[in-house]
Amino acid sequence: MSRAITTNPTTPALAPTPTTSPPHRFPALDWRIRFGVLSLIWGFSFLLIKVGTQGFAPFQVTFGRLLFGTAVLAAALAVKRERLPRGTRTWGHLAVAAFLLNALPFSLFAYAELTIPSTLAGICNATSPLWGMALSLVALSEDRPTRVRVAGLGLGFIGVLTVLGAWQGFHGLDTKGTALALLASLSYPIGWIYVRRTLAGSGHSHLSLSGAQLLLATLQLAVVTPLFTSIPDGLPVGPLLAIVALGALGTGFAMLLQYGLVAETGPTTAQMVTYFIPVIATIAGVTLLGETLTWSTPVGAVVVLAGAALTQVGTGRRARPGRSAGAFPQEGPSDVVVAPLPPTRDVARPGTPETPAAADASTTSAWQPDAPHTPTANRHPTGAPRPSVPHHERADKS
Repeated sequence: MSRAITTNPTTPALAPTPTTSPPHRFPALDWRIRFGVLSLIWGFSFLLIKVGTQGFAPFQVTFGRLLFGTAVLAAALAVKRERLPRGTRTWGHLAVAAFLLNALPFSLFAYAELTIPSTLAGICNATSPLWGMALSLVALSEDRPTRVRVAGLGLGFIGVLTVLGAWQGFHGLDTKGTALALLASLSYPIGWIYVRRTLAGSGHSHLSLSGAQLLLATLQLAVVTPLFTSIPDGLPVGPLLAIVALGALGTGFAMLLQYGLVAETGPTTAQMVTYFIPVIATIAGVTLLGETLTWSTPVGAVVVLAGAALTQVGTGRRARPGRSAGAFPQEGPSDVVVAPLPPTRDVARPGTPETPAAADASTTSAWQPDAPHTPTANRHPTGAPRPSVPHHERADKS
């Protein structure tokens, strides 16, 4: 006997739940394209410095560069609605980092290019990984030397001597300008080591720390520049545009590109841009500025890059992308602000062993909210969440 199915007329039928489509996002450019753009921007930075110093004093070039770079990061902070970091100690460490990684090397390169060609400045910049390895062997106990890396260090410095024409007694070389460029390259790894010791794991996003760091460097130059320079008589268009491009593109936008690459490909791949910078700087200086080269310059540059590459052998196993929040790249492109890598989705909390899930977690940009999830450690093997255990029982079981 069939049973009639009746419905309650007083109960309204449930309307179908409307489905909302996720907001449309433009696909990101392939990382190889961004890698090439970053190489071009940093390679042309030395040409822009040279053009800028033709109309302004070196400190003025550096101040303008930092000012426009800070403006780009300030805009990014506003769009992402991120705040600057808090804490007196954090700002104190950032002030030191701003001096070592921005104010000092940017100024040294600007003064160096008063007397040396931009091509030589770009090649000197490529020695930063060599200085970084030499210093890390002394200052960082976890960085152990290997025969290959030590050989790369020696080969790199042989390349430096080749570029400088040591067998000719450095004939025709501007010693002061070259020394300033090499000191600028040395300043970067000193700053990297300081940052690793003081700011790694601070919990702030890389955008927040980088914005604060550039802001402090700009304030440092705002104090120093009036003491050593006078107001320029005019504003030559060419040098002014070079400074704007140097700051907005070579410092601000390039930093955003760099950390996007680090988050996607890891620091080892992202830092490979260092080896393209002197090549592009040389091509730009020769073709656009009419700078001349002797045979020893390109030959020595190749030797420098080969040595720098050998010093990086094995570093990729120690610094995987997103290993921990706030980790800093050991060696990276020199002519750029250095700040923490973007945090991962699953990171072991301080004081607790790192779980395999945390170690192998894929990186996510610090600008994107993390998806809600239940930590793996709090799940039962069946997949259900574990029941909460009172604190005193946990203490007894430990």
